[in-house]
Parts: sequence; C-alpha cells; structure tokens
Amino acid sequence: MQQIECNCSDDKLSTNTITALEDNRTFIISPYYDNRDNNKPMVRILSIIHHQEVKELYCYFCCSTNTVKISKALIDMHTDRFDFPYVTTDLLCEEPPDCQAEYLSVHTSPSRKITQSPLFQIQNRDWKPFSANFTVCISTMFGNYSNVLQFIQTMEMYQILGAQRVMIYLNSCSPQIEKVMQYYIAKGILEVVSWPIQHYLRPGKMWHHKFDPKDIGYYGQLTTLNDCIYRNMYRTRFVLLNDIDEIILPFLHMSWDTMMESLQQQNPEVGIFLFENHIFPQTVPIDGNFSDISSWKDILGYNILEYVHREPDQSDYFNARKMIVDPRKVIQTSVHSILKGYGDHLEVTLKTALVYHCRGPLQKNLPKTSLLEDKTIWKHNASLIRNVNRILGEISLK
Repeated sequence: MQQIECNCSDDKLSTNTITALEDNRTFIISPYYDNRDNNKPMVRILSIIHHQEVKELYCYFCCSTNTVKISKALIDMHTDRFDFPYVTTDLLCEEPPDCQAEYLSVHTSPSRKITQSPLFQIQNRDWKPFSANFTVCISTMFGNYSNVLQFIQTMEMYQILGAQRVMIYLNSCSPQIEKVMQYYIAKGILEVVSWPIQHYLRPGKMWHHKFDPKDIGYYGQLTTLNDCIYRNMYRTRFVLLNDIDEIILPFLHMSWDTMMESLQQQNPEVGIFLFENHIFPQTVPIDGNFSDISSWKDILGYNILEYVHREPDQSDYFNARKMIVDPRKVIQTSVHSILKGYGDHLEVTLKTALVYHCRGPLQKNLPKTSLLEDKTIWKHNASLIRNVNRILGEISLK
C-alpha cells in the first residue's frame, strides 16, 4: 500500500449514478463500506467493467490527514454475465488501518494525480435505526414505460402489503408515469434513481447476449439490483427484488409482516426467501364488474383485478423465482437467486405465497380452460379500489 500527500477536494465529488473512468471500460456506481467479515473490513466498489479488457484497478483512499493511500483492488466479477462483454463487478479494497477516509478515487494506474479524477463518497459508514421494514427494489424501468393504471395499482398493493419504500432505477417513462412518480415522491414512498446507462454503453432489452448482442443486458438490471441492496442495507429490515409488473402475494397472510414473521420463526437461519413466479396473462381478462369502474376507464394501462387466471407450470421449463431478502445477508445478487451471501435460503412453497406476474402470456397457445383460476388478489379489492380512486382524484393525468 503506497502513501502520497495530496489535497482531496470535495469539488471533485461525483454526483452521477454512473461515472466513467478514463479507460471507458470501467464505470463506477458507488463505493460501500463493508465490515461484515470482521477479520477484513473493506470497501466494496460496485462497478461495471469489460470482462476481458480491464486487468488492474487501484483504490486511492483520501485520508483525513490530507494524504492518499493507494491499494490494489481485487476485481470480483459477478458470475451471471449471460455472455455480455460488460459485467457487474465488485472492486474490493482493504481499508487502510490508519486512514479515516470519507472519499476515494479509482484508477487504472497506481501513479495517478488524484486531483485529476472524480472522488466518490464511501457509503454505509453510519448505521441508523431502520426507516422501513420493507423496501421494494424495481430495476431499470426503460422503453418509455407507460402502463399507468397497473403502476398505480402495484404501488398501492405494495403499501397494502407492507412496503414503506419503493426504489426505481429510471431510464425512461411516459409523461403520465412521470407525473404519477412525482406524486409518490412527494408522499415519501418512492425514491427514483436516474439510470442513463445508454450514455455510456449500448444496453440490450433481452437477458442474454445471443438474443440482443449489445454491451450489457436489460439496461444493466443486475447492477441496479445490487446497488439497491447496498443502498438499503442498513435502512430496511427486508428488501424485495422484483419488477413493477410483479407482486409477491401471500396466500396464508394478509401482509408481508405476518408472513415474514411466520417464515422466520420456522426458519431462523434463513435470510433469503425465494417465491415462485406465476404468469397471469393479460390476454385473458375475467368477465365481471371491475372493468366498469368508471374512474378507471380512461386511464392507460391494465387493471390487475381483471386477471385472475394463471398459467400452469411447465415440467420442462425453469420457474423463475423472485426474492425477499435480509440485505445484510447478501453479498452479490442476480435476478432470481443470490450469487454470494451468508446463511441459508428457502424456496417458499406455493401454499404460502406466489409472485403474481401480470404480463403478456408465456404459453401463448393455451386455451382459457387450461388456465388455473386464482383470485387471491381479490382479498385486497376493497382497499385497492378505494386507494386507487383516491389517487386518481388527486392526480390530473390529462
């Protein structure tokens, strides 16, 4: 570990969600202090790097004594890359034992002048009491997302079930969705993180490189999920990792609080809970009165209360799962599983809960008679209809 004298000025502090280094092959998201391994406190710098071209990186710790200590980073690429050239990566740097550093910089060379490069504030140094029991992490909203009615319904269902915070990594959305987001931001429920990844890389819209040969898949979804875990590590008891068209829906309980209390009592060593994903196709609405709610008729999007038929499992198809996790037990996450973590995981049975996934059909040729009727979401009809009507009365969407 080298030491050099230097003036660390916070006018170089990066305020961007994504910051490119000079090599344009390394993109820094944020550094997070991580002392969960008591023998080796470190700073874990969440990044996106080119999996072949980046060989060495160095951490420049900006000490309170106006000195800079330099250490070589361990480059720990996440195993789920799906053949894209850029991969979510942890840069692991041991914290200097005699350096109180609030900021650091990252470089490709161990002999760089720190005044020439951006500084990053080290997060998660100070722990405060939890500000939420449940935080929902929604990754990479892109494609000018415009499903207004389903968005409002889903936000309300999250709150009915127990969420105090929802975080969305926003790339693009419609003006109406933007207006709805501003409403929830003002209420203190929603945090929106700007995610302009197309300014740095060519983002794909598919999960695997062979389907969309770009630089990174799903607009960097894997990176945002990991960032959301670390942002909320000491702010919330549980983090839910799912998409905006998905709701982890309990069968045996009315809320996530009571469901998770029961699951933890039965499984005290478990910090990762995986729930089966089930498709409720938007091509098969139910006949009934829900489509006649007058205040909803002119709102763009799908009414989730109309979709209570789910596709049956396919024996030869991987049934993806989404997760509720104790973020302090997570080191690296993928979309459907934890890549590295502490403790055990549990695949929650279908009798307890499922992921209600209201979207286009996966099994497109199935007749309606082959679908399974599942009206679990109707347990929350009264609250959901009342809340959505109130919000539509408070937001002018025209």
